[in-house]
Amino acid sequence: MRERAHVYVSGRVQGVFFRYETRREARKRNVRGWVRNLPDGRVEALFEGEKEKVLELIEFCKHGPPGARVKNIEIEWSEYTGEFEDFYIRY
Repeated sequence: MRERAHVYVSGRVQGVFFRYETRREARKRNVRGWVRNLPDGRVEALFEGEKEKVLELIEFCKHGPPGARVKNIEIEWSEYTGEFEDFYIRY
């Protein structure tokens, strides 16, 4: 079963390679979508793929790379669209 998750991660998540590591983890799992920094200091991401793999990626986001200090994660589930061909970092 394929799923789509829109994720917001807050805490110390910018300037710690969060986007790059999220892209690496997503590509390992064949999850598609994107990740970007927000002006308010959060990281926003959109994941699409097999439910198990999307859940694994969300688990990664709960702690992030070594320099990150995740305080909160918000997840909004919606219908899978299949609109992405890869996983991108948005600027």
